[in-house]
Amino acid sequence: MILVTGGTGLVGSHLLYKLVTEKQKVRAFFRRKKTLSRVKHVFSYFSDNAETLFNNIEWVEADIADIPKLQSAFQGVSQVYHCAAFVSFEPDKYRTLRKINIEGTANIVNLCISKNVKKLCYVSSVAAIGHHNNSDKLIDEQTAWNPEDDNSVYAITKYGAELEVWRGTQEGLDAVVVNPGVILGPGFWHSGGSGSLFKKIHKGMSHYTKGVTGYIDVWDVVNCLTNLMDSNIKNEGFILVSENLSFKAFQQKVANALGSKPPKKEAKPWLLAIVWRMDWLRYKLLGKRRQLSKQMARSITTTTKYDNSKIKNLISYNFKSIDDSIEDVSKLYLNDFEN
Repeated sequence: MILVTGGTGLVGSHLLYKLVTEKQKVRAFFRRKKTLSRVKHVFSYFSDNAETLFNNIEWVEADIADIPKLQSAFQGVSQVYHCAAFVSFEPDKYRTLRKINIEGTANIVNLCISKNVKKLCYVSSVAAIGHHNNSDKLIDEQTAWNPEDDNSVYAITKYGAELEVWRGTQEGLDAVVVNPGVILGPGFWHSGGSGSLFKKIHKGMSHYTKGVTGYIDVWDVVNCLTNLMDSNIKNEGFILVSENLSFKAFQQKVANALGSKPPKKEAKPWLLAIVWRMDWLRYKLLGKRRQLSKQMARSITTTTKYDNSKIKNLISYNFKSIDDSIEDVSKLYLNDFEN
C-alpha cells in the first residue's frame, strides 16, 4: 500500500493520477471534502475515466497533526509520499506553518519508523536550500543553509521539516527529499502557487521584476518522485529544477501563451520596498492579509540559479522544457476559463 499526504494539492493530485493509472494500491489523505473535486478535475484533464480512477483511491479524512487518526491510516503502508504542506509567506502565519510543516512532518516520520515503512519521499522546496552571495554561482544540494539570513517563515519551516526527515534517517528510516522550484501545473488557479500566476497574467499585470528563479513542470516532479522511490537511492536530497528563468521572461512567455498583454514596467527594488511597508501598515491598521512581505519583495528581485545535474545524472532524467510546460498549462487554463 502506498500512502500519499497532500493528495488534494497540485503535486499530490498528479502523483495520484500516475499511481492509479499504474494500478498501484493507493491511500490518500484529505482534510475537507470539497477539495476532493479538485482531484477529479485534474484527472479529467488526462482521462475520460476520471471518476473511475478517482474511486480506485482509498481516501482517508485525516490531518497530519492528528496522531490518533494517522495511526490507523498507516496500517499496511510500505511507501509514503509526504506532499502535504502549508504554503504562506505571511509572517503572522508562522505558528500555523510550524504546526503543519514541522510538527506534521515529525508525526509522519515517527509513524513511518513505528510502522516499519520501507521508504519515505518528502516534497520540500528550493526555499529550504541555502544561497550564495555570488548570484552567478549555481546553487546545489551542498549549498549551506544560513539560519542567520533573513529567511521567510515558509523557508524556515520547510527547512525545519527537512531536519525531521534527516532525523528519521538517523533512526533507521530510508528517505529521499526533493526540493522543487516553482512548479507549473494545471487545476489550481485560485489557491496560490503558479496556477494563480497564470490567472493574474491572463487578467493583466502591469509590472515585472528582474529576479531569477528555477521552474519545473509538475509531471517532472511526479516522475522524479516515483523514480527515486522505486530506486535503491536513499538518504539523499535533490534539487528539481528544469530551467532558471527571470520573472520577466516567465511573465512574457505566459502572457504570449494566453494571448494577454505582457507587463511593460519594471517594479524596481525601491518601489517594492515602499509597497511591502505599506502592505505591513495595512495589515497592522486594518487587519488585512499580507500580500507582500519584505522577504518576498527581496526574492523576486534576486537572482537565484539552481543546479539540476545531481538528479539528471543519477537517474538519467531529461526535463520537459519550460516553454512546453507553459504552453500545455495555458491551454488547460484557457479551456477552464472559457467553460
